[in-house]
Amino acid sequence: MTSALADYDYSLPDELIAQVPCASRSDSRLLHVEAGRLVDRRFRDLPDLIERDDVVVVNDTRVVRARLAGRKPSGGRVELLIERVVGETEAWALVRASHPPREGGAIELPGGARATVVRRDGALSLLAFTDTGPLPGWLVAHGRLPLPPYIARPDGPLDDERYQTVYAMAPGAVAAPTAGLHFDTALLAEIEARGASLVRVTLHVGAGTFRPVRDDDIAGHRMHAERYTVPESTVTAIAAARSRGGRVLAVGTTTLRALESAATGGTLVPTDGETELFIRPGYRFRVVDRLLTNFHLPRSTLLMLVYAYGGTERLRRAYAHAIADRYRFFSYGDAMLLEPDTSARG
Repeated sequence: MTSALADYDYSLPDELIAQVPCASRSDSRLLHVEAGRLVDRRFRDLPDLIERDDVVVVNDTRVVRARLAGRKPSGGRVELLIERVVGETEAWALVRASHPPREGGAIELPGGARATVVRRDGALSLLAFTDTGPLPGWLVAHGRLPLPPYIARPDGPLDDERYQTVYAMAPGAVAAPTAGLHFDTALLAEIEARGASLVRVTLHVGAGTFRPVRDDDIAGHRMHAERYTVPESTVTAIAAARSRGGRVLAVGTTTLRALESAATGGTLVPTDGETELFIRPGYRFRVVDRLLTNFHLPRSTLLMLVYAYGGTERLRRAYAHAIADRYRFFSYGDAMLLEPDTSARG
């Protein structure tokens, strides 16, 4: 266990950062990280690794068109990335400008709309919007899809489809739960045909997922709050799977964080709230038996989470293998199936 930021670094050739998705969702590769070995597979092999008594939990959040271009009344350009919509006409956002507007400052937006800075909290600003109507609908008309900063191209029609999971239902995320991007409807049907349960949580991924950790001691890092829901039906399905001896497979780090956040009292319970849970080595997992995830950025909270889940040395070997074997990294990249480090179980 280490809290030094430098211990979560690695070197990645730029050409391994996936800029576009695979031709079809399940064409991606899958690195199976087991206790004593690494196995190279195809993602379409996943149903063969799931038993009939297992439960597969997905995050059904939907990415909103959260990137906006605006101007200050003086004419200076402003870029907004909506981080969280908190009401029909209010949202927290990252505001980028040569001189960001202060509290009370105005930002002129497309369609004659305007945003006013209500207050600031660290890197985020709470904005009040006028002449937009309900904000979620206005974003559909005027926003752009917020592709991650490491995708070095503008968003396009392909992203409108492929930067959403096939089961996305609840609008609110500003980044996709990327482990779910590998599933197509046929693969989901095959998993259910094997007898496994497929259930949902919702965690609206915030812009903080791309926020770099700057503290040399990672214990000082503060997570941005993210809204999440774990419904009673999911809690019931997990309890039923446990009673049959089945395992809980979390599709993505966001799904894992939602489930673990709903179990901070020791038992998984239905929950609708916000989470700032920062999972790093030393965390004791209560709910999730297996984790499906993509490859994550160096020095990121997501890399710290997978180190906590799968074991630091095992994950370092897995990442070194993936780089040597030319896996594709990050949002549109390949996936890993992690079996847990048993010492991290609660």
